[in-house]
Amino acid sequence: MNVQKQIEEYIATQPEPKRSEMQQLHHIILALMPACKLWFLDGKDEKGKTVSNPNIGYGSHSIKYANGKTKEFYQIGVSANTTGISIYIMGIDDKKHLTQAFGQKLGKASITGYCIKFKTLADIRVDALKAAIQYGIGQTSIQH
Repeated sequence: MNVQKQIEEYIATQPEPKRSEMQQLHHIILALMPACKLWFLDGKDEKGKTVSNPNIGYGSHSIKYANGKTKEFYQIGVSANTTGISIYIMGIDDKKHLTQAFGQKLGKASITGYCIKFKTLADIRVDALKAAIQYGIGQTSIQH
């Protein structure tokens, strides 16, 4: 099954209103990154054990590990969680930046070093979320 089909099926399995909101986020991110590589991670490790929620990834950048190895990974990720939706913004070195730059603007969301979590799109300002995503894309695009 191709990635596009996996993404469609993953979104389709979500209960409403999460399904519509994930579809909306999918379109928003594709509008920001029209020619990006798409990823679908089912949340299972190589042994088939569930280690995370499934997630949709957009774009591509290299993660550099302390041991010098690199791994290709997505720039932006979207995942349904038990209480809402998580947006992952990868490649940000300053773990306080998202909170400092977007925390007040986003609305009702919890923000960690690279994750913005919210219950519903109605709780946040979508323009501020777009700005945070664009910031992340800019950060990971610099690395190439």
